[in-house]
Amino acid sequence: MQSQKSKLTTRQLCYIGIFIAIIAACAQIRIDLPGGVPITLQVWGVALAGLILGPKNGTIAAAGYVLLGAVGAPVFAGFTGGIGIILRHTGGFILSFPILALLAGLGERKEGIIWTYLGMSAGTVVNWLSGMFFFSAVTGSSLQAAFAAAVAPFIVVGIVKIAVLPLLSKSLKLALRKAQLLV
Repeated sequence: MQSQKSKLTTRQLCYIGIFIAIIAACAQIRIDLPGGVPITLQVWGVALAGLILGPKNGTIAAAGYVLLGAVGAPVFAGFTGGIGIILRHTGGFILSFPILALLAGLGERKEGIIWTYLGMSAGTVVNWLSGMFFFSAVTGSSLQAAFAAAVAPFIVVGIVKIAVLPLLSKSLKLALRKAQLLV
């Protein structure tokens, strides 16, 4: 018999759904780059899901987003969807979203902001590596070329994300708890 603690509450399911929508909305805020990998805010939404919802529910939200897009819902950048998008050169980034949310959430769960920064950093590195290797495999380019096109343009944005999101998430969580919207 399944324990009561492992079941998701209605409130948790609602938050997961809200974060799937937040990630989808963030995916539409994009800047196209010459290398073919756009800068979007969806990675910020994924990391924020892990930071706010925790490792379990943040991972579920990120996985739900990926699955929703895979079945054709237009939630990916440019209002696209379908398994074909995941199989393209940017698919490695998308596939690593649940891991990014998990690592961000695990870092947030530990005591101290340093753990949060470590979780965010680890999740970001996994996202970049997954994206780079997938980009290289799909395009047939070298790892150096894949790094130049799929990772290098995101390093500054990633550092800003790692610096800003933990602080933002702490403020958001405090406000949500004060409003009794987050337990």
